[in-house]
Amino acid sequence: MSKARILGASLFAVTLAGSIPAGATDPSSHTMHVYKNASCSCCGAWTDHMKGLGYKIEVTELDDLAPLRRQAAVPDEVRGCHIAVVDGYVLEGHVPPEAIDKLLDERPEVHGIAVPGMPAGSVGMGNDPRATYDVVTFGAGTTENSRVFYRAGR
Repeated sequence: MSKARILGASLFAVTLAGSIPAGATDPSSHTMHVYKNASCSCCGAWTDHMKGLGYKIEVTELDDLAPLRRQAAVPDEVRGCHIAVVDGYVLEGHVPPEAIDKLLDERPEVHGIAVPGMPAGSVGMGNDPRATYDVVTFGAGTTENSRVFYRAGR
């Protein structure tokens, strides 16, 4: 079994494990596993920002995230720069900490949230608090019932 397949299976198992109870307002009570490309500085900046907020961070660097995204059921339409898992939710791209807090507080029945693409000013892409972009929900492998979950900068 390839390294990407093993990591993907681990990510998928963590995703299926479901939510971990309470403590959403305290980042230090959450472990976030980030999968990123080693040469991507914006992914590193996003990861460092989350670490600075108190999240326990585990990082796996891969040359190609596409197989992992397929195994984690991230729809093509919401793909961003890197992928992370926290408390059974998939985070795709430059998701701001406020959206993660909301996700962990509300615990909606979604597979994950995403910031498609790489919006200028998002966390890791300039950290401009005035930057405006949407964070959307997604289901396992689908955007059929996707909705705007959080509006950054608005």
